[in-house]
Amino acid sequence: MQYIEQTITGMDGTTARFIGYVPDNSPEVVPDRTRPTVLIVPGGGYEMTSDREGEPIALQFLAADCNAFVLRYSCAPSVYPTALLEVAEAMRLILDHAEAWHVDPARIAVLGFSAGGHLAADFATSASDGVLRAHGYDPALLAPTALMLAYPVITSGEYRHDGSFRALLGNRYGDEDAMHEVSIEEHIDARTPPVFVWHTMPDDCVPVQNTLMLIEACRAAHVPVEAHLFPEGGHGLALATAQTAWQGVNGIEPGAQAWIGLALDWLTRTFAD
Repeated sequence: MQYIEQTITGMDGTTARFIGYVPDNSPEVVPDRTRPTVLIVPGGGYEMTSDREGEPIALQFLAADCNAFVLRYSCAPSVYPTALLEVAEAMRLILDHAEAWHVDPARIAVLGFSAGGHLAADFATSASDGVLRAHGYDPALLAPTALMLAYPVITSGEYRHDGSFRALLGNRYGDEDAMHEVSIEEHIDARTPPVFVWHTMPDDCVPVQNTLMLIEACRAAHVPVEAHLFPEGGHGLALATAQTAWQGVNGIEPGAQAWIGLALDWLTRTFAD
């Protein structure tokens, strides 16, 4: 395996860590081989990036013969659009190194957790088009071909996770235009790639209505969506196993552990299409 670590400088002078896990690729055995690729965006309420939603997730995709990259993006006091531009730069790095890292540009997914799900969805939908163009990026060239979300922050409306939007927007929090700009369900359209999403029904941190609103927006825009709603479990489960539990036992949810297999199966089918 090739381990990659690079630094991305944010628009406000902060830095993000870009970490990659690329399987060995012997040209003698499999010449010119390319693999599907996943860019993982951990959650943390735009205040931090969760360790539990980084490397443990990447290793699951690595084991499934995917390239896996993790972006530890800038959080508060950095505000919008610093983290968004870091995602764009991470995607540009992946595409610029496609040959060296054996990346198939037609098979790149972005996977986001919680507030990282908001960031991933912002990048993958038309919500970010104007901001990206204003900073020299072409959204069409950077667009992922699949979007995967785990208990995502979606809406800035009634069911919002207030802390995420306060940290994201800083002193622009509450500004009507800013709030609409980052409310993902308002920006689902034909450009949105196929979506995989999962959530737990009892989530008392990011209400499941966020995912339900995303599903409805995808349905209205004729965007393919596969959704899994688990009847038990709280927020921030990551793999929902002992590996990603906290304080020993919190976050172990046997029913939700199925999500990673479901996601890998969906990704295989989606990229086959």
